[in-house]
Amino acid sequence: MQRFASRPILLAALVASVFAPLAGCANKGKKKADTTFIARDVDTLYNLARDRLDKKQYKIAAQLFDEVERQHPYSVWARRAELMSAYSYYLARDYNSSIASSQRFLSIHPGNRDAAYGYYLIAIDYYEQINDVTRDQKITQQALDALGELVRRYPNSRYAADARLKIDLVNDHLAGKEMEIGRFYERRSEWLAAVIRFRIVIDTYQTTTHVPEALERLTESYLALGVPAEAQKAAAVLGNNYPGSKWYARAFNLMNKKAPTAGEAKGHKAKHEKHEKKAKGA
Repeated sequence: MQRFASRPILLAALVASVFAPLAGCANKGKKKADTTFIARDVDTLYNLARDRLDKKQYKIAAQLFDEVERQHPYSVWARRAELMSAYSYYLARDYNSSIASSQRFLSIHPGNRDAAYGYYLIAIDYYEQINDVTRDQKITQQALDALGELVRRYPNSRYAADARLKIDLVNDHLAGKEMEIGRFYERRSEWLAAVIRFRIVIDTYQTTTHVPEALERLTESYLALGVPAEAQKAAAVLGNNYPGSKWYARAFNLMNKKAPTAGEAKGHKAKHEKHEKKAKGA
């Protein structure tokens, strides 16, 4: 299964610079007492949460940050604790809770200087749950939507470049899903259904790595449907854009074998020989 796990950039820096502990120190060695949610002053409670985060007890840290917000809703540290809670849940791989905490932060503080990070964390929560192409891709689409929202709202933020890279990867993944379905229909000789899937790849995901194969399989499917003119168009696009690929070689052979109309075959042959000569001379 392809893993999309990629730790968010600048998380440590964000935590260190923006969410430094409050003055004073948390009591050490009180493991059970730390997680008993009794009323505490904001300094003690926030530092207990940071102490658990430093110890990699992420779920407990998140719950303690939630307590900062619950017990001291009007404190400046409540706003910071909301995002720290989301970050802690993310580290605990409790993605749904992380998303919920981030969304709560954004709904209450939409203009906060760290709003871009809130959107980025939501996108990463979805991104790290992406499954391989044989599984349902609802999460993949949610990741794409969240990444796109971040880039749209904060195109010049420190997170936008990473989001754009991940958008390309997600699009390639979604195109791979369409190819998987298209190949399934091909194996069942359901050619029209296959054509629809390959067309989606070509029209919607035209910058992905799957386009050459989609064009070749579109050529196959059109030939099987008995429409060689459409197969010719797909093969021509493949030849013009990916002349040195194995997929063009396959399409060329198919057109000569299954649609040897004089004009079409001659044109394909001339183009193929031209590319072969060019490749040998390189």
